[in-house]
Amino acid sequence: MNLQPPKTRIQRKNTEAILEAGLEVFSQHGFRGATLDQIAAAAGLSKPNLLYYFPSKEAIHVTLLSQLMETWLDPLHEMKADGEPVEELLAYVHRKLQMSRDFPRESRLFANEIVQGAPRMKEALAGDLKNLVDEKAEVIRAWARDGKIADIDPHHLIFSIWALTQHYADFDVQVQAVLGPGRDPIAEAETFLHTLFERLLAPSRPSGPA
Repeated sequence: MNLQPPKTRIQRKNTEAILEAGLEVFSQHGFRGATLDQIAAAAGLSKPNLLYYFPSKEAIHVTLLSQLMETWLDPLHEMKADGEPVEELLAYVHRKLQMSRDFPRESRLFANEIVQGAPRMKEALAGDLKNLVDEKAEVIRAWARDGKIADIDPHHLIFSIWALTQHYADFDVQVQAVLGPGRDPIAEAETFLHTLFERLLAPSRPSGPA
């Protein structure tokens, strides 16, 4: 049984510096536009030193994506089948917006990978992501059958939440340019999306007697 020795403090520090630098460079330039020289410079390391920890640009990218997938799925994992349906879905919207505020670089990293056809994430998308979305779609479908929310396609509801929340990270420059200085896009989006989804999800009331 070959167990690798634990990393030293310096090795952990350098690994974290490389991943942080990789996140910054990939989120700005995408995988194709990023170079090992850029990542090494951002990490404050020589290129040979960087290659001691990661053998290639792709190895850094894959490590970041693997870490990101777990973070990306957490907000959906938190949706509880035994909770109040509208509150659970609005809480999911809130968590996704907070991710756009707190992890904009990670969001852009993910978006760049998807736009390029997800060459390094196809297995995860077809596996963990699809399985979780299908599981939560069944929960949403059950809520609709029970009349607790509107009869709405659960997969497209989830897609809509992704689109309307991740936009604020992926297109931050555009949002800031349109809104102008002194505005808080995430806070404003929180209010707007709460109202939008609350109305969308409201179950239709049975009509009274004619």
